[in-house]
Amino acid sequence: MKYQWKLDKHKTLFEKYFKLDEYSISHELFAGGNSSVFTREIFERGIVVAVLPYDPRRDRVVLIEQFRAGAIDDTDGPWLIECVAGVIESGESEQQVALRESEEEAGCSISSLETISRYYVSPGGTTEHCSLFCGIVDSEGIGGIHGLAHEHEDIRVFVVDSAEAYTWVRKGKIRSSATIIALQWLELNKTRLREQSG
Repeated sequence: MKYQWKLDKHKTLFEKYFKLDEYSISHELFAGGNSSVFTREIFERGIVVAVLPYDPRRDRVVLIEQFRAGAIDDTDGPWLIECVAGVIESGESEQQVALRESEEEAGCSISSLETISRYYVSPGGTTEHCSLFCGIVDSEGIGGIHGLAHEHEDIRVFVVDSAEAYTWVRKGKIRSSATIIALQWLELNKTRLREQSG
């Protein structure tokens, strides 16, 4: 069954690099009838694209580490281990973003992409949703410091065995949702990917 909802009022509270909107909404209730009008502030983020570069011949993944302002209160510090990610620019497809960001952030040349998932990051407070891919790479020679200076990126790139990366997920060393999801997916699919690579 498809339920109905109604927008009563909408206004923008803040707009700079990011945008914050306020919505007054009502909707049908599961038990019948309608809710009263309530207000939610929504962080407007849109689509982000993330890609886990994977080398099936060596069974290794390419990961990055960078400073994240949203994690400044984390007891382990605000440098997070992540997969490559970026925001869609005008006229780009999700696949084009995955290829571009892999080059910019990690120096990776992706030979093929496989869709992992498309999911809402935190739908209670933001429109942000992530298109997540696995990208097949040759990890030989990949590493070092990458990123675009004019975007204030300071990105450490490194290659690690997929089994070790998955151990980091289980031990809580990796705390970025896209990276956790991607590595869990890889754990379920890497045998197939390795067989396909010959």
